[in-house]
Amino acid sequence: MAEKNIYDAAVNQTAKDAYFTASQGQLIWTRFKKQKAAMVGAWVLVILILSGIFAPFLTPYDPTIAGRDKDYLNGAPTVPQFCDDNGCSLRPFIYALERERSAKTNFRWVTTVNTDKRQYVQFFVEGSEYKYFGIPFDTHLFGIEDGYIHLFGTDSTGKDIFSRTFHAINTSLAVGTIGVFIAFVLALIIGGISGFYGGWVDSFIQMVTDAVRTIPAIPLFMALAAFIPATWSAEERFFFISIILGFIGWPTLARRVRTHLLTERNQEYVLAAQLCGASSGHVIRKHLLPSFTSYIIVDLVISFPYMVLSETALSFIGLGLKDPVNSLGVMLQNVTSADVLLNYQWYFIPVIFFIVLVMAFVFVGDGLRDAADPYGDTKK
Repeated sequence: MAEKNIYDAAVNQTAKDAYFTASQGQLIWTRFKKQKAAMVGAWVLVILILSGIFAPFLTPYDPTIAGRDKDYLNGAPTVPQFCDDNGCSLRPFIYALERERSAKTNFRWVTTVNTDKRQYVQFFVEGSEYKYFGIPFDTHLFGIEDGYIHLFGTDSTGKDIFSRTFHAINTSLAVGTIGVFIAFVLALIIGGISGFYGGWVDSFIQMVTDAVRTIPAIPLFMALAAFIPATWSAEERFFFISIILGFIGWPTLARRVRTHLLTERNQEYVLAAQLCGASSGHVIRKHLLPSFTSYIIVDLVISFPYMVLSETALSFIGLGLKDPVNSLGVMLQNVTSADVLLNYQWYFIPVIFFIVLVMAFVFVGDGLRDAADPYGDTKK
């Protein structure tokens, strides 16, 4: 019994030593792992991000006009199966689709399902070409030898919704990343200068910050959309939207940086660095900003869903990205018509991915915010 007590005491002492000697990052990670919702959100977020990055490989077709199925417009999802009335198979298969003229439709072209003809799903098949780091590839995770497979169905132009959804995740995350990066750099520079110098510099910068915060996003984009040349390519519009989102998204983080620096600039370690001859930029960059790195990281993560929501909202109302760019906002434009609501419910599948993506960011952001709070354990 005494040996067990000694062993438990040693374990507890080791845990205490590890806690008091752990870095800030290790403490945040330890608190973060205790939150189940945040961990689930983190895993979901990792899966979605990887799915977006490797979308060209994971999806069977080009999501643009070049990859459309002209014989299957507004087609329902084709779900692979292993058994039917003709028996079972170890390989998943779908039924062949055939187009023919029917007297019931005044001899118009109609698409019918031939349940007697199986098309087996194959893996690591060759298809449309794509590039990673400038290296061309043409291998896709799955496909069928003759015809098309549409796990999420097709839209009104015959484009595969499954392929479009995964590419849209990548596009929306890319827009959010560029926007957050621009806003992050501007916030650190502007907030750092404002909080470090104070005085009339702080008053002037805060006046500019308040002016930027009061700019309404929708009217701004409506005005900018009127001046965007019609000759701009999809890539040019993509970067333009990303830059504008970044330029109007920095004030909130800048305010937080400024508030922290106002309280930290009179600390002894700052005075010591100044007495050693360190420049103002060096003090801000090397001493003040690292003192609340965890909070900056939390703000970055929390900013992502707002950037994604902004891009989605702007594209949804026609002021953001447009076809042939695939983004979640562009795809959500297709679910507003009454015909889709009544007859083509598979158009709502990208909406599910959009909700899951935003919720994953929210759970991870909330988890990081709680984990970065040094007094979080004492509040419970």
